[in-house]
Amino acid sequence: MALNYIWILFFLIAFVIGLVKMVLLGDTQVFTDMVNSAFEMAKSGFEISLGLAGVLTLWSGIMKIGEKGGIVNIVSKLIGPFFNKLFPELGRNHPAYGPMMMNFAANMLGLDNAATPMGLQAMGEMQKSNPNKEIASNAQIMFLVLNASGLTIIPISVMVYRAQLGAHDPSDVFIPILLATFFSTLTGLIGVSIYQRINLWDRTIIAYLSGMLCIVFSLIYWTHTLSPESLALYSKVFSNLMLFSIIILFLSLGFLKKINVYETFIDGAKEGFTTAVKIIPYLVAILVAIGVFRASGAMSFFIAGIKWSIEAAGINSDFIGALPTALMKPLSGSGSRGMMIDVMKTSGADSFVGRLSCVVQGAGDTTFFILAVYFGSVGIKKTRHALTCALLADLAGLIAAILIGYLFFH
Repeated sequence: MALNYIWILFFLIAFVIGLVKMVLLGDTQVFTDMVNSAFEMAKSGFEISLGLAGVLTLWSGIMKIGEKGGIVNIVSKLIGPFFNKLFPELGRNHPAYGPMMMNFAANMLGLDNAATPMGLQAMGEMQKSNPNKEIASNAQIMFLVLNASGLTIIPISVMVYRAQLGAHDPSDVFIPILLATFFSTLTGLIGVSIYQRINLWDRTIIAYLSGMLCIVFSLIYWTHTLSPESLALYSKVFSNLMLFSIIILFLSLGFLKKINVYETFIDGAKEGFTTAVKIIPYLVAILVAIGVFRASGAMSFFIAGIKWSIEAAGINSDFIGALPTALMKPLSGSGSRGMMIDVMKTSGADSFVGRLSCVVQGAGDTTFFILAVYFGSVGIKKTRHALTCALLADLAGLIAAILIGYLFFH
């Protein structure tokens, strides 16, 4: 329901600002820009879905092989106790655990092309046990919020852009991004747990979270000893090796189980293609609203208002230049990436605002895109507290990014 109100609000705000610009400022082009943006974003939504169809078809087929090969039982033994506490309604050995775990792993490594199909597969498995098919279940909300919080261990894409734009040390944002995205994910986890009355002080949850923290900080220490070139090389090699190893593992499990691997792949691939087609209306709807909102100039007005308020309160406003990236991130991944690149081009990759925009870019994920695609893929219409918790995680990530940016770079 919250997504419904926000979707309408985007259009209303855009319309009001368009009228103001046309009547008071004489901007006769604003509504033309808004209509053109709506058409362009509708086209982009279809193209994104079309591009996703191939990748989703591939990974859905691979996941089907893994599912019949017994990967769910293997994964459940590793993380079952932890997931049973976070997703109590799913029970033990649920088919969603396998793709959920691999989705989280892919997101942490920045493998967006692999993470989305696995996430959609997990959402589909959870929908099968959802008693009300139009209302998001507790498990689906927890999974989506953790996904939208954007926990990333190796932000390789941000570092690559920094290197291309002449940063002296492209990896100097690595630790700030990791810390900011950690606070975002932790806030999302706490928010959903409060809504769903999950006891985060449970010994099992504490033990698993402590283990994850040890792994993360060990990885930080190791990567800190590497040069930017070595870090980029290791990240690229390890990420692709891991992906191909998953494929080989699933094929091997299927062979050992004596299933028809090829036909199983085809069955899963058909499901993936159907899912890709199903998300088109949801994706077009949210992207059109975002495009109209941007074209109206609403974003610029909002940022200008924040800057005036901050300066009037006597607070340092150097971070304002990174806000366009922050505000665009929940709406559009490509839009926020463009904002980040523009800031580094105009202010310098090693400037405070240039570095901060990179930290902000890596601290969260495209919340509205994820809600539209993940819930749309299974026909969820009532999202309950999903959007509230996801936006709360985004806000925590932004605040953490700004504070950590000042600590590291100002």
